[in-house]
Amino acid sequence: MRKQNIIRNIAIAVGILALAMLCSFIMQRLNIQKHSTTIFVFAVFLISLCTDGYIYGVLSAFVGMLAVNYAFTSPYFQWDFITPSNLISAIIMVIIAILTGALTTKLKEHEAMKAESEKERMRANLLRAISHDLRTPLTTIYGASSALREKKDSLTEEQKDTILQSIQEDSKWLARMVENLLSITRIDEGRIQIIKTPTVLDELIDSVMMKFMAGYPEQRVIIDIPEEIVVIPMDAILIEQVLVNLLENAVFHAKGMTKLILRVFTLGDQAVFEVEDDGCGIKKDRIHTIFSGYLGEIDQNSDDKKRNMGIGLSVCATIIKAHGGDISAENRKDGGAIFRFMLDKEDEADGK
Repeated sequence: MRKQNIIRNIAIAVGILALAMLCSFIMQRLNIQKHSTTIFVFAVFLISLCTDGYIYGVLSAFVGMLAVNYAFTSPYFQWDFITPSNLISAIIMVIIAILTGALTTKLKEHEAMKAESEKERMRANLLRAISHDLRTPLTTIYGASSALREKKDSLTEEQKDTILQSIQEDSKWLARMVENLLSITRIDEGRIQIIKTPTVLDELIDSVMMKFMAGYPEQRVIIDIPEEIVVIPMDAILIEQVLVNLLENAVFHAKGMTKLILRVFTLGDQAVFEVEDDGCGIKKDRIHTIFSGYLGEIDQNSDDKKRNMGIGLSVCATIIKAHGGDISAENRKDGGAIFRFMLDKEDEADGK
Protein backbone atom coordinates (compact mmCIF):
# COMPACT_ATOMS: atom_id res chain seq x y z
CA MET A 1 0.00 0.00 0.00
CA ARG A 2 2.87 2.38 0.84
CA LYS A 3 4.52 1.67 -2.52
CA GLN A 4 1.24 2.29 -4.35
CA ASN A 5 0.80 5.64 -2.58
CA ILE A 6 4.33 6.71 -3.55
CA ILE A 7 3.73 5.76 -7.18
CA ARG A 8 0.38 7.59 -7.15
CA ASN A 9 1.92 10.75 -5.67
CA ILE A 10 4.78 10.74 -8.18
CA ALA A 11 2.36 10.23 -11.06
CA ILE A 12 0.21 13.15 -9.88
CA ALA A 13 3.24 15.45 -9.54
CA VAL A 14 4.72 14.50 -12.92
CA GLY A 15 1.35 14.78 -14.67
CA ILE A 16 0.56 18.24 -13.29
CA LEU A 17 4.09 19.53 -14.00
CA ALA A 18 3.91 18.18 -17.55
CA LEU A 19 0.59 19.92 -18.07
CA ALA A 20 2.06 23.16 -16.72
CA MET A 21 5.00 22.83 -19.11
CA LEU A 22 2.64 22.27 -22.05
CA CYS A 23 0.51 25.30 -21.14
CA SER A 24 3.62 27.45 -20.73
CA PHE A 25 4.99 26.42 -24.12
CA ILE A 26 1.63 27.24 -25.72
CA MET A 27 1.59 30.65 -24.04
CA GLN A 28 5.17 31.22 -25.14
CA ARG A 29 4.11 30.57 -28.72
CA LEU A 30 1.35 33.14 -28.24
CA ASN A 31 3.89 35.63 -26.85
CA ILE A 32 2.25 35.76 -23.41
CA GLN A 33 4.96 33.85 -21.53
CA LYS A 34 4.89 36.36 -18.65
CA HIS A 35 2.14 34.20 -17.12
CA SER A 36 4.31 31.07 -17.01
CA THR A 37 5.30 31.75 -13.39
CA THR A 38 1.64 31.95 -12.40
CA ILE A 39 0.93 28.63 -14.14
CA PHE A 40 3.72 26.86 -12.27
CA VAL A 41 2.72 28.44 -8.95
CA PHE A 42 -0.80 27.06 -9.50
CA ALA A 43 0.66 23.67 -10.49
CA VAL A 44 2.68 23.55 -7.27
CA PHE A 45 -0.46 24.41 -5.32
CA LEU A 46 -2.40 21.55 -6.97
CA ILE A 47 0.43 19.05 -6.37
CA SER A 48 0.66 20.04 -2.70
CA LEU A 49 -3.11 19.69 -2.41
CA CYS A 50 -3.37 16.29 -4.13
CA THR A 51 -0.32 14.50 -2.70
CA ASP A 52 0.58 13.28 0.79
CA GLY A 53 2.86 15.33 3.02
CA TYR A 54 5.25 18.10 2.02
CA ILE A 55 7.97 16.48 -0.06
CA TYR A 56 6.17 16.25 -3.42
CA GLY A 57 5.01 19.86 -3.32
CA VAL A 58 8.45 21.18 -2.30
CA LEU A 59 10.27 19.13 -4.92
CA SER A 60 7.74 20.26 -7.53
CA ALA A 61 8.35 23.86 -6.48
CA PHE A 62 12.08 23.44 -7.16
CA VAL A 63 11.42 21.70 -10.48
CA GLY A 64 8.94 24.41 -11.48
CA MET A 65 11.36 27.13 -10.44
CA LEU A 66 14.13 25.57 -12.59
CA ALA A 67 11.74 25.15 -15.55
CA VAL A 68 10.55 28.76 -15.38
CA ASN A 69 14.09 30.06 -14.93
CA TYR A 70 15.52 28.05 -17.81
CA ALA A 71 12.78 27.94 -20.45
CA PHE A 72 10.26 30.69 -19.79
CA THR A 73 12.19 33.77 -18.61
CA SER A 74 14.72 35.90 -20.43
CA PRO A 75 17.44 35.01 -21.28
CA TYR A 76 15.74 31.85 -22.60
CA PHE A 77 17.33 28.41 -22.18
CA GLN A 78 19.96 29.78 -19.82
CA TRP A 79 20.15 29.67 -16.04
CA ASP A 80 19.73 33.04 -14.33
CA PHE A 81 19.54 33.14 -10.53
CA ILE A 82 20.78 36.70 -10.20
CA THR A 83 17.72 38.54 -11.50
CA PRO A 84 15.55 39.47 -8.45
CA SER A 85 12.26 38.55 -10.18
CA ASN A 86 13.46 35.01 -10.84
CA LEU A 87 14.66 34.58 -7.27
CA ILE A 88 11.39 35.91 -5.85
CA SER A 89 9.36 33.54 -8.06
CA ALA A 90 11.36 30.58 -6.77
CA ILE A 91 10.91 31.61 -3.13
CA ILE A 92 7.16 32.15 -3.62
CA MET A 93 6.68 28.68 -5.15
CA VAL A 94 8.55 26.97 -2.29
CA ILE A 95 6.57 28.90 0.35
CA ILE A 96 3.28 28.02 -1.37
CA ALA A 97 4.29 24.35 -1.48
CA ILE A 98 5.17 24.27 2.22
CA LEU A 99 2.04 26.14 3.37
CA THR A 100 -0.30 24.09 1.17
CA GLY A 101 1.34 20.83 2.25
CA ALA A 102 0.93 21.80 5.92
CA LEU A 103 -2.71 22.75 5.40
CA THR A 104 -3.65 19.60 3.49
CA THR A 105 -1.80 17.38 5.98
CA LYS A 106 -3.79 18.88 8.85
CA LEU A 107 -7.04 18.50 6.91
CA LYS A 108 -6.32 14.83 6.20
CA GLU A 109 -5.44 14.21 9.85
CA HIS A 110 -8.72 15.88 10.86
CA GLU A 111 -10.69 13.72 8.42
CA ALA A 112 -8.96 10.58 9.72
CA MET A 113 -9.83 11.52 13.31
CA LYS A 114 -13.41 12.25 12.29
CA ALA A 115 -13.72 8.87 10.53
CA GLU A 116 -12.31 7.07 13.59
CA SER A 117 -14.71 8.96 15.85
CA GLU A 118 -17.64 7.95 13.63
CA LYS A 119 -16.44 4.34 13.70
CA GLU A 120 -16.29 4.40 17.50
CA ARG A 121 -19.78 5.90 17.64
CA MET A 122 -21.13 3.09 15.46
CA ARG A 123 -19.39 0.50 17.65
CA ALA A 124 -20.99 2.03 20.73
CA ASN A 125 -24.41 1.94 19.06
CA LEU A 126 -23.86 -1.67 18.06
CA LEU A 127 -22.87 -2.67 21.59
CA ARG A 128 -25.92 -0.84 22.91
CA ALA A 129 -28.12 -2.74 20.49
CA ILE A 130 -26.50 -6.06 21.42
CA SER A 131 -26.96 -5.53 25.15
CA HIS A 132 -30.64 -4.72 24.65
CA ASP A 133 -31.27 -7.56 22.20
CA LEU A 134 -29.60 -10.20 24.35
CA ARG A 135 -31.11 -9.20 27.69
CA THR A 136 -34.73 -10.24 27.08
CA PRO A 137 -34.25 -13.72 25.57
CA LEU A 138 -31.62 -14.58 28.19
CA THR A 139 -33.99 -13.47 30.93
CA THR A 140 -36.76 -15.55 29.37
CA ILE A 141 -34.54 -18.65 29.17
CA TYR A 142 -33.41 -18.18 32.77
CA GLY A 143 -36.95 -17.68 34.03
CA ALA A 144 -38.35 -20.63 32.07
CA SER A 145 -35.59 -23.01 33.13
CA SER A 146 -35.99 -21.90 36.77
CA ALA A 147 -39.73 -22.55 36.59
CA LEU A 148 -39.14 -26.05 35.20
CA ARG A 149 -36.64 -26.84 37.93
CA GLU A 150 -38.54 -25.39 40.87
CA LYS A 151 -42.14 -26.20 39.90
CA LYS A 152 -41.81 -29.24 37.68
CA ASP A 153 -44.08 -31.35 39.89
CA SER A 154 -46.93 -28.80 39.82
CA LEU A 155 -46.78 -28.07 36.08
CA THR A 156 -48.92 -29.92 33.57
CA GLU A 157 -47.34 -31.56 30.54
CA GLU A 158 -48.84 -28.86 28.33
CA GLN A 159 -47.28 -26.12 30.49
CA LYS A 160 -43.93 -27.87 30.43
CA ASP A 161 -44.11 -28.18 26.66
CA THR A 162 -44.94 -24.46 26.32
CA ILE A 163 -41.97 -23.49 28.52
CA LEU A 164 -39.62 -25.81 26.62
CA GLN A 165 -40.84 -24.39 23.31
CA SER A 166 -40.13 -20.86 24.58
CA ILE A 167 -36.61 -21.91 25.62
CA GLN A 168 -36.07 -23.53 22.22
CA GLU A 169 -37.24 -20.44 20.30
CA ASP A 170 -35.09 -18.06 22.35
CA SER A 171 -32.06 -20.34 22.05
CA LYS A 172 -32.52 -20.53 18.29
CA TRP A 173 -32.76 -16.74 18.11
CA LEU A 174 -29.60 -16.33 20.20
CA ALA A 175 -27.75 -18.69 17.86
CA ARG A 176 -28.94 -16.55 14.96
CA MET A 177 -27.74 -13.43 16.75
CA VAL A 178 -24.28 -14.94 17.25
CA GLU A 179 -24.15 -15.86 13.55
CA ASN A 180 -25.00 -12.26 12.62
CA LEU A 181 -22.43 -10.81 14.99
CA LEU A 182 -19.70 -13.10 13.69
CA SER A 183 -20.48 -12.07 10.12
CA ILE A 184 -20.45 -8.34 10.79
CA THR A 185 -17.28 -8.35 12.89
CA ARG A 186 -15.34 -10.60 10.51
CA ILE A 187 -16.25 -8.51 7.47
CA ASP A 188 -15.48 -5.24 9.30
CA GLU A 189 -12.07 -6.57 10.33
CA GLY A 190 -11.33 -7.93 6.86
CA ARG A 191 -11.24 -11.56 7.97
CA ILE A 192 -13.88 -12.64 5.46
CA GLN A 193 -12.84 -12.59 1.83
CA ILE A 194 -15.89 -11.94 -0.32
CA ILE A 195 -15.52 -14.49 -3.09
CA LYS A 196 -18.25 -14.01 -5.66
CA THR A 197 -19.40 -17.04 -7.60
CA PRO A 198 -22.10 -17.04 -10.31
CA THR A 199 -25.35 -17.96 -8.55
CA VAL A 200 -28.64 -18.78 -10.25
CA LEU A 201 -31.39 -16.62 -8.73
CA ASP A 202 -33.98 -19.42 -8.55
CA GLU A 203 -31.61 -21.61 -6.55
CA LEU A 204 -30.80 -18.75 -4.17
CA ILE A 205 -34.49 -18.01 -3.51
CA ASP A 206 -35.28 -21.70 -2.98
CA SER A 207 -32.51 -21.94 -0.37
CA VAL A 208 -33.65 -18.75 1.36
CA MET A 209 -37.24 -19.94 1.59
CA MET A 210 -36.23 -23.34 2.94
CA LYS A 211 -34.32 -21.67 5.79
CA PHE A 212 -37.02 -19.10 6.47
CA MET A 213 -39.96 -21.52 6.39
CA ALA A 214 -38.12 -23.88 8.75
CA GLY A 215 -38.36 -21.17 11.41
CA TYR A 216 -41.67 -19.57 10.39
CA PRO A 217 -43.80 -22.27 8.73
CA GLU A 218 -47.04 -20.31 9.17
CA GLN A 219 -45.81 -17.14 7.47
CA ARG A 220 -46.79 -16.97 3.80
CA VAL A 221 -44.32 -15.24 1.49
CA ILE A 222 -45.26 -14.12 -2.02
CA ILE A 223 -42.35 -14.72 -4.43
CA ASP A 224 -42.03 -12.47 -7.47
CA ILE A 225 -38.93 -13.16 -9.57
CA PRO A 226 -38.15 -13.10 -13.32
CA GLU A 227 -39.15 -16.12 -15.39
CA GLU A 228 -35.85 -16.10 -17.29
CA ILE A 229 -32.64 -17.43 -15.75
CA VAL A 230 -30.75 -14.69 -13.91
CA VAL A 231 -27.15 -15.27 -12.79
CA ILE A 232 -25.64 -12.99 -10.15
CA PRO A 233 -22.05 -13.09 -8.85
CA MET A 234 -22.22 -13.23 -5.04
CA ASP A 235 -21.26 -14.99 -1.86
CA ALA A 236 -24.50 -16.98 -1.79
CA ILE A 237 -24.33 -17.88 1.92
CA LEU A 238 -24.00 -14.24 2.98
CA ILE A 239 -26.72 -12.99 0.62
CA GLU A 240 -29.00 -15.75 1.95
CA GLN A 241 -28.31 -14.38 5.40
CA VAL A 242 -29.30 -10.89 4.26
CA LEU A 243 -32.60 -12.07 2.75
CA VAL A 244 -33.48 -14.21 5.78
CA ASN A 245 -32.67 -11.28 8.08
CA LEU A 246 -34.95 -8.96 6.08
CA LEU A 247 -37.80 -11.48 6.06
CA GLU A 248 -37.38 -12.07 9.81
CA ASN A 249 -37.33 -8.33 10.37
CA ALA A 250 -40.74 -8.06 8.71
CA VAL A 251 -42.13 -10.88 10.86
CA PHE A 252 -40.82 -9.29 14.06
CA HIS A 253 -41.57 -5.62 13.41
CA ALA A 254 -44.26 -5.17 10.75
CA LYS A 255 -47.22 -5.10 13.13
CA GLY A 256 -50.53 -5.71 11.40
CA MET A 257 -48.83 -7.30 8.38
CA THR A 258 -51.07 -9.39 6.15
CA LYS A 259 -48.81 -9.63 3.09
CA LEU A 260 -45.06 -10.28 2.79
CA ILE A 261 -43.42 -10.14 -0.63
CA LEU A 262 -39.94 -11.16 -1.74
CA ARG A 263 -39.39 -9.57 -5.13
CA VAL A 264 -36.40 -9.61 -7.49
CA PHE A 265 -36.14 -7.84 -10.84
CA THR A 266 -33.40 -6.67 -13.17
CA LEU A 267 -32.67 -3.03 -13.90
CA GLY A 268 -29.94 -2.52 -16.49
CA ASP A 269 -26.87 -4.42 -15.33
CA GLN A 270 -28.15 -4.78 -11.76
CA ALA A 271 -30.43 -7.16 -9.91
CA VAL A 272 -32.77 -5.44 -7.46
CA PHE A 273 -33.95 -7.38 -4.36
CA GLU A 274 -36.97 -6.13 -2.40
CA VAL A 275 -38.66 -7.35 0.77
CA GLU A 276 -42.02 -5.61 1.06
CA ASP A 277 -44.70 -5.74 3.74
CA ASP A 278 -47.99 -3.96 4.43
CA GLY A 279 -47.45 -3.57 8.15
CA CYS A 280 -46.96 -0.52 10.36
CA GLY A 281 -43.98 0.91 8.44
CA ILE A 282 -40.82 2.53 9.83
CA LYS A 283 -40.80 5.54 12.12
CA LYS A 284 -39.59 8.64 10.28
CA ASP A 285 -36.79 9.29 12.78
CA ARG A 286 -35.42 5.77 12.18
CA ILE A 287 -35.26 5.79 8.36
CA HIS A 288 -31.83 7.37 8.07
CA THR A 289 -30.19 5.38 10.90
CA ILE A 290 -31.89 2.04 10.47
CA PHE A 291 -28.83 0.26 9.04
CA SER A 292 -26.29 1.84 11.40
CA GLY A 293 -27.20 -0.05 14.54
CA TYR A 294 -28.46 3.15 16.17
CA LEU A 295 -31.72 2.46 17.94
CA GLY A 296 -32.78 5.76 19.45
CA GLU A 297 -34.55 5.56 22.79
CA ILE A 298 -35.08 1.99 23.92
CA ASP A 299 -38.04 1.09 26.06
CA GLN A 300 -36.40 -0.72 28.92
CA ASN A 301 -39.74 -2.17 30.04
CA SER A 302 -40.57 -3.62 26.65
CA ASP A 303 -41.45 -7.30 26.70
CA ASP A 304 -41.27 -7.52 22.92
CA LYS A 305 -38.53 -10.10 23.10
CA LYS A 306 -35.75 -10.28 20.59
CA ARG A 307 -37.55 -7.77 18.41
CA ASN A 308 -34.89 -5.12 17.95
CA MET A 309 -33.93 -4.60 14.33
CA GLY A 310 -30.56 -2.95 15.03
CA ILE A 311 -28.23 -5.93 14.74
CA GLY A 312 -29.76 -7.83 11.84
CA LEU A 313 -30.01 -4.75 9.61
CA SER A 314 -26.45 -3.69 10.47
CA VAL A 315 -25.35 -7.12 9.30
CA CYS A 316 -27.33 -6.71 6.07
CA ALA A 317 -25.73 -3.33 5.35
CA THR A 318 -22.23 -4.66 6.05
CA ILE A 319 -22.66 -7.67 3.76
CA ILE A 320 -24.15 -5.67 0.89
CA LYS A 321 -21.44 -3.01 1.22
CA ALA A 322 -18.78 -5.75 1.10
CA HIS A 323 -20.39 -6.91 -2.18
CA GLY A 324 -20.13 -3.39 -3.61
CA GLY A 325 -23.90 -2.93 -3.54
CA ASP A 326 -26.38 -0.48 -2.00
CA ILE A 327 -29.14 -1.10 0.53
CA SER A 328 -31.99 1.22 1.53
CA ALA A 329 -35.36 1.29 3.26
CA GLU A 330 -38.49 3.35 2.69
CA ASN A 331 -42.13 3.43 3.71
CA ARG A 332 -44.87 2.52 1.25
CA LYS A 333 -47.44 5.22 0.48
CA ASP A 334 -50.32 2.93 1.47
CA GLY A 335 -48.65 1.52 4.59
CA GLY A 336 -45.81 -0.87 5.24
CA ALA A 337 -42.15 -0.77 4.28
CA ILE A 338 -39.80 -1.82 1.50
CA PHE A 339 -36.23 -2.91 2.09
CA ARG A 340 -34.19 -2.87 -1.10
CA PHE A 341 -30.65 -3.76 -2.14
CA MET A 342 -28.94 -4.00 -5.50
CA LEU A 343 -26.15 -6.23 -6.80
CA ASP A 344 -24.36 -6.23 -10.12
CA LYS A 345 -25.56 -9.16 -12.19
CA GLU A 346 -23.34 -11.24 -14.46
CA ASP A 347 -22.60 -9.64 -17.81
CA GLU A 348 -24.02 -11.65 -20.68
CA ALA A 349 -20.61 -11.81 -22.35
CA ASP A 350 -19.10 -13.24 -19.18
CA GLY A 351 -21.78 -15.85 -18.91
CA LYS A 352 -21.07 -17.35 -22.29
